[in-house]
Amino acid sequence: MLNEAQEQVFESIASDLIQQGYSIQHSALPLSLCSGLLYRISSMNEQDFHRAGTGRQQDHQLNTFVRRDRIHWLSSENTYEQAWLDYAGELQRYLNRRLFLGLFSYECHFAQYRPGDFYKKHMDAFQGQANRILTTVLYLNPDWETQHKGELVIYDPQQQEQELLRVMPRFGTLVTFLSEEFPHEVLPAERERYSIAGWFRLNSSNSLQPDPPA
Repeated sequence: MLNEAQEQVFESIASDLIQQGYSIQHSALPLSLCSGLLYRISSMNEQDFHRAGTGRQQDHQLNTFVRRDRIHWLSSENTYEQAWLDYAGELQRYLNRRLFLGLFSYECHFAQYRPGDFYKKHMDAFQGQANRILTTVLYLNPDWETQHKGELVIYDPQQQEQELLRVMPRFGTLVTFLSEEFPHEVLPAERERYSIAGWFRLNSSNSLQPDPPA
């Protein structure tokens, strides 16, 4: 059962997606949840992360020209990670009821950007070629100031060289957008930068291969 504050955030996300295809919610999550996630990622060891690549499964490859972040996929084995997965599950159910999106599953990872790391302009999904429908990014960076840089840049879907907006990666900010619509990039930052990137997906299982992959 959603509390009033959570339902207001979810309704704002749904309304924004209808009107413009993206949503920026500041202080979106309960402070205790954000604080727990920050504690989790900041206390992890170097070996808990691995260099991020591009593509999925057999198409996956490392490319430090495109991206230089390090990632850790979330699972139910950790209490803090499970808390975020539960929150995402509530959002999934709300958006399915409200927008009839047919979201089937959610996958996400911590992203650690060291000073100077970046992720160049890219799409999270391509029309007709993937089943990622909705992208989420939650930022976990307290006391983030403009001079620290590291913004998320979202580009216009029609004129893809034109910036639509920039989002500062401040603590508790939740970004949601249609995965097939918006090119975006992560600019280099002056300090370490933490986030959780996630994707709601459709079910493309068939008789030969389950989805999500086992």
